[in-house]
Amino acid sequence: MIVILIHFMIDNLKHACGIFGVIGSPNAAKTTYLGLYALQHRGQESAGIITTDGKAMFERKGLGLVGKVFPDEDSLKNLSGFAAIGHNRYSTTGSTNLVNSQPLLIRFFGGDVAAAHNGNIVNAQSIRKEMEGNGSIFRTTTDTEVILHLMARSGQSTVPDMISYALQRIQGAYSLLFLTPNMLIAAKDPRSIRPLVLGRKDNAWFFASETCAFDLLEVEYIRCLEPGEMIVIRNGEEPESRYPCGKQSLKNSAGCIFEFIYFARPDSEVFCTAVDKIRRRMGRQLAREHPADADIVISIPDSSNTAALGYARESRLPFEIGLIRNHYIGRTFIQPEQQIRELSVRLKFNTVKGVIKGKRVVVVDDSIVRATTSRQLIRMIRDVGAKEIHLRIASPPIVNPCFYGVDTPEKSQLIASGNCVNEIRDFIGADSLGYLSIKAMLQTSGLPKMGFCTACFGSDYPIPITDRGLKYKMG
Repeated sequence: MIVILIHFMIDNLKHACGIFGVIGSPNAAKTTYLGLYALQHRGQESAGIITTDGKAMFERKGLGLVGKVFPDEDSLKNLSGFAAIGHNRYSTTGSTNLVNSQPLLIRFFGGDVAAAHNGNIVNAQSIRKEMEGNGSIFRTTTDTEVILHLMARSGQSTVPDMISYALQRIQGAYSLLFLTPNMLIAAKDPRSIRPLVLGRKDNAWFFASETCAFDLLEVEYIRCLEPGEMIVIRNGEEPESRYPCGKQSLKNSAGCIFEFIYFARPDSEVFCTAVDKIRRRMGRQLAREHPADADIVISIPDSSNTAALGYARESRLPFEIGLIRNHYIGRTFIQPEQQIRELSVRLKFNTVKGVIKGKRVVVVDDSIVRATTSRQLIRMIRDVGAKEIHLRIASPPIVNPCFYGVDTPEKSQLIASGNCVNEIRDFIGADSLGYLSIKAMLQTSGLPKMGFCTACFGSDYPIPITDRGLKYKMG
């Protein structure tokens, strides 16, 4: 019998990872477990938690969702301590196996140190080759382990100084959490590509990729970390800020604009700004640039819901629920004779026929990558009787791969890299197709006063890609 493994995010961007940390909590493991649940959308391949009681470090990691890795109270009972870091992984470097699951824990002459990373180090391959040539042995294929090796070889006497040395050697995107028996340390790259926020509740301090993790735990959101900032929190003490690579200007930052378009939950704040507000306003911008003579607006759920609401409001068209998403589909085994390519999308989405039939429909999506899923969804909508279909994309065409922590395909697999808008429209089968322009996107009112990375839309990469093959070779 032949079985084929189908991944149900065929056409979508894969998420950046989610990280969470706490120090000063009497039940750090359970707190981190709940934080990871709130950040599950950022990574579904593995989950892990490492805790400390001030003397020893305790860990549990596994492949799959948070609920699979930590299925009950018993799975947390051995994770004792007042401090913890946790990680939800979506691999961008390193293959999907248990050894690459994070947080990573090392034991060396400097003591025990655990690390959790969201991002991608673009010179990791070069550093790794240099270290391997000098006798270093690597256990994983992740770029995070390179950082830990740099710390161990730094010659510094304290963990914060070891981390500072490592950060001065690496280039790329990172939001990092480090845990020792008595410290929790957070660090953000000088270009501020990936988000990281600081919070407090009673005597405990918290870090998370997004504020939605704080909301669940009723943690007070304090602020987002500054570009290049490293915060050291010793148990029972106030946070101490350092800048290993020097204090950086927000004007020179390069925050990932896709955090607002797709990655972050709409109820979160990233880069000190509410995601829902920006996403709605981008939908409004899209309606101004690409209006449509239509009857209704629908979204491709769930990441496009908010932009579609903005489009509908600006267009003065009713927003309707025209597609239903099955939230319980991730991966499954199906037989090849069951029309795999079509069934994979139909298992994830279904049309609401009474809403769509006989209507001129605006379909709003957040992005198009390969366009295979978009093509099948448009066909499904037309098959139930849509009179016209006008596809609107709340981001510019993706023409370049990302090297900073997002798993986009090679350039040759990105449909917009070799086709014009009309050719993409014809391939998808829509009556019209409109993308939000880079200019309109960056002019969205309310965006934080900082720089943004738009390299995937054809702009220059803000950090030179030293190891361009890293995306495909490591792991």
